[in-house]
Amino acid sequence: YLIHGGRTPNNELSSSLYMLSVDSRGCNRKVTLGCLEKELVGEPPEPRYGHTISVVHSRGKTACVLFGGRSYMPPAERTTENWNCVVDCTPQVYLIDLEFGCCSAHTLPELTDGQSFHLALAREDCVYFLGGHILSTDCRPPRLFKLHVELLLGSPVLSCEVFNEGLSITSAIATSVGSSNEYMILGGYQSDSEKRMQCTYIALDDVGIRMEPREPPPWSSEISQSRTWFGGSLGKGSALMMIPSEGNPAPPDAHYFYQVSFQQEGDAEDPTQTCSQESTDFEDSAPLEDSEELYFGRDPNEMEFSSDGEGETYNEDD
Repeated sequence: YLIHGGRTPNNELSSSLYMLSVDSRGCNRKVTLGCLEKELVGEPPEPRYGHTISVVHSRGKTACVLFGGRSYMPPAERTTENWNCVVDCTPQVYLIDLEFGCCSAHTLPELTDGQSFHLALAREDCVYFLGGHILSTDCRPPRLFKLHVELLLGSPVLSCEVFNEGLSITSAIATSVGSSNEYMILGGYQSDSEKRMQCTYIALDDVGIRMEPREPPPWSSEISQSRTWFGGSLGKGSALMMIPSEGNPAPPDAHYFYQVSFQQEGDAEDPTQTCSQESTDFEDSAPLEDSEELYFGRDPNEMEFSSDGEGETYNEDD
């Protein structure tokens, strides 16, 4: 899992790239989490947030594609009044070699505006950029960009196509359904004050991208009436939605959690035909009776010979 950039509550921006890995070898039901900060050289992207990073595969090679996001104004343009103002980053595409940490910046004529809070869906050597917000014009244009990346022996070759049949959406969630190249898009905003309540099915294939509207689940009154919502993908056709609880006065640090699932109905071939949602209140949830043990910073060979795991082997039934 890759983590790059981000904005902290202290309004600090990061340019670091972290690689999180999971290793479950050595002992039964024990997981080792590793975190490695990758040093970036060449033309590394500036600190930013609201961007996307995707992985592409071309000619037996792998690279990361970073695009979009926001950052602070350049120091030369800052004044006392706009010291903390942010701007969209330049519309450059960055390629990152995960093995050596080499970065290269690429300018494409089709990408004329910086944008943030968009979606990026990758398949093999292509990345599709959907939605996003342009800060300079305060708009969410329904554009779709198809970025093609060829990782040649010399310099990589990038090309871009622009379509005007995309989604006008920001901060949405993409969760995989069916195969690894099928997604359901939910959540997000279609304006600063209006949530996007619809769902969209997206499939990526050799021809390109296919988008179809889908009937949303019957959102609960808390979700429908909330001003903000956010969440993330849980994979396998599920997503976690969170909304802040509201009241007068509003309870501190209180949120409602909903799991939204897209399931196949009967013998239908379309795995996205029906949707459901259920609320999760952590205060009323049953405790985890068999939680996983997480080990940080331990090598798998240390776990293999540890006394607490002696004689244990992997059991597929578990």
